Amino acid sequence: MPDRLSYRDFTDPAKVPLGVPIEVVPGVMWIRLALPFALNHVNIYLIDDGKGWAVLDTGLGDLATQQVWQALLDKHIDRPLTRLIVTHFHPDHIGMAGWLAEKYRLPVYMSQTEYLLNRNIHLDPGALDAAHYREFYQRHGLSEQATQRVVSQGHAYLRQVTGLPRTFERLVNDDRLVIGARDFRVITGGGHSPEQVVLYCEADKIFFSADQVLSKISPNVSVTAVDPNGDPLAYYLRSLATLAGIIPPDALVLPGHGLPFHNAPSRIAELMAHHDARCAQIGEACAAAPLSVAELVPLLFHRPLDPQQTSFAFSEILAHVNYMLRRDRLEIADPAAHLVRFVPGKSPH
Repeated sequence: MPDRLSYRDFTDPAKVPLGVPIEVVPGVMWIRLALPFALNHVNIYLIDDGKGWAVLDTGLGDLATQQVWQALLDKHIDRPLTRLIVTHFHPDHIGMAGWLAEKYRLPVYMSQTEYLLNRNIHLDPGALDAAHYREFYQRHGLSEQATQRVVSQGHAYLRQVTGLPRTFERLVNDDRLVIGARDFRVITGGGHSPEQVVLYCEADKIFFSADQVLSKISPNVSVTAVDPNGDPLAYYLRSLATLAGIIPPDALVLPGHGLPFHNAPSRIAELMAHHDARCAQIGEACAAAPLSVAELVPLLFHRPLDPQQTSFAFSEILAHVNYMLRRDRLEIADPAAHLVRFVPGKSPH
């Protein structure tokens, strides 16, 4: 296990070596794994677990990631793996969990909602191309051609998982999880995913923030076709407010993407302000003319979007729209119309 690399040596994410363990504090190794899409890497961590290493998140379930894992196990990891801890069901975090769990007979620790969501997608991948998904996109303004691209290409990454064991170890909010000599508080929060797990060691001030608090970008907060009227943005903002009251400024934040950082409360305030500004943009745009979600996408995302990014952008705008609908900041322009457009509500601010 290399110990000459320190996270303090890296200020540019592009210069962080891929597939190489980097010590962040004694007993915690950070490994950056490549992703084959715009968000080009995911962070996973090895945590000293006494007789071996506990793994926090696993990377995408594809052949390239499997090969990186094999090289890590053959060349870099000096003790056996003890268990897998998975923060949430997204494939870049859970993708290799099935392969690792089966190959090394590892128990998988995660929240129940995230476990069941992954199992559902793995067992019924065809549901991602079902009629309710197509209706979801087209009702909010995507053309039939754009909808076909999203459901056929934009959802493809959700299938890049290696499955999960039929049993798991459940993590529940406010549980205590002992990993080696460290005692972590389990905190769960919604928004980015329904019951994402983050871990905080108060004694050593180490916060594994997963995708809930990232250093430079906001995690995607999306409405899904399964819960088309859901309010994930409210759940996300609620989670951020909770974390702001728990994580002190001097805690080391180890995120799911990007670089480690300090001052979580300041970053949380920035994330909350970002979403408030997004809502203001949507309100101003709909005040000028009734707009659908699809019509809002190019107004808020100015670069060309591939099918996966289109799916993310569309669903994130709908999350803001649903949040505003529930607070009377928007309303549906014509409830009888098949294509849904929005105008300012009774409480636009």
